[in-house]
Amino acid sequence: MIARLNHILAIKGYRLFVICVLLVGIGISITMPYLALYCTEELGMSAGAFGLFTAVSSLSGVAANSFIGKHSDRILDRKFIIMVATVSSAAGYCSYLVFNHFLILLVIVSFFSGLGAAAMPQIYAYAQESANESNSDDRTFAMSTLRSLVSLGFLIGPLVGTLILSAIGYKGLFLGTACIFLVIASLVSVFLPKKRTSQKKRAGNDHSTTSTGRHIWFPVIAFVLLFAVNAINGIITPLFIVNKLHGTHTDVGLVVSICAGLEIPIMFILGAIGRKISNNSLLIGACLIAIIYNLIISVSTDAWQLIAAQLLQAMFVAIVMGNGLSYFTELLPNAPGRSSTTYYNVTIIGRLIGNLSGGIIAQYVGIREVYWVCVAITSVSFIILWKIKHVKIAQTVAKGEI
Repeated sequence: MIARLNHILAIKGYRLFVICVLLVGIGISITMPYLALYCTEELGMSAGAFGLFTAVSSLSGVAANSFIGKHSDRILDRKFIIMVATVSSAAGYCSYLVFNHFLILLVIVSFFSGLGAAAMPQIYAYAQESANESNSDDRTFAMSTLRSLVSLGFLIGPLVGTLILSAIGYKGLFLGTACIFLVIASLVSVFLPKKRTSQKKRAGNDHSTTSTGRHIWFPVIAFVLLFAVNAINGIITPLFIVNKLHGTHTDVGLVVSICAGLEIPIMFILGAIGRKISNNSLLIGACLIAIIYNLIISVSTDAWQLIAAQLLQAMFVAIVMGNGLSYFTELLPNAPGRSSTTYYNVTIIGRLIGNLSGGIIAQYVGIREVYWVCVAITSVSFIILWKIKHVKIAQTVAKGEI
């Protein structure tokens, strides 16, 4: 294992990617838990207005990502994109302290956060290209390790955010987050060489990418549904524990912490065995795990049962988040920018759908019954992933046969 870690660390730029990805995870998660409180308590937004604000800013990220991802594989320098994106993220966080009018803040934040959303997928794309150039046979391990660092950042960030908020307040929170993204931009500017996509074999690559577009919508739908299920669980499970199982807030904290803590080592292990098990098989397994998990929760009668079941939930999240990027990379082997952008967009859309629909489903169907709905949604993803024969498609595209 040590030898494999040394091997991926030898990939050009990988050590810098490790630092940048960890900092991005910390930067996002420092502010994320408190953004709703700031917008509703300090800026006077209603819950509905904040929901609209979140939805518009998220969709602006999808739109910007799609445009940048399409062109990043052909004419744009990834180093420049990453620098612009991280500086834009910093500007977006500072905007909360400068503007307090809803529409103005919505436009400004949507613009800057939209551009900023390109940072993570472009870092992934650069890392994927570097791994390809190094002829590493541990590309899946390298990418899943990077993805696990985002989860590690999400464990560290909220604690740092709590300390900053208690010591300095919201001003320190947003300025601190902006400084983290400026540090990333500085590191990239100094240490990361320019990378412009090679134009050789461009015609063949374009043909492959265009042809693959006919097949990619089914995986996109499957992943959107899986991320929606995960978001629904995140919203409903605390309510289920407190209101239906009569658990405590400590139980809620245990469920969240145990799941998050287990995700990182599971991602690491899955990345290590990536050469033995295909991403397609792992994702089909993740669907089965999610179905079993939601079935268990739907019939649970005590909070300890949910706590024990977090091993299953952590496995599901680790596979979908840790191996999802490699899945799309195999679908679009000649377009790392487009593949990473597609993956990142489906996470945003899936979470947005889950966040918007979770409460509605609980209100009209019932909190416990939400888990049966999750079983049905996950079953659809299972059927899609089972039928699309992803590995065969990826191999055919890589050979240039379609």
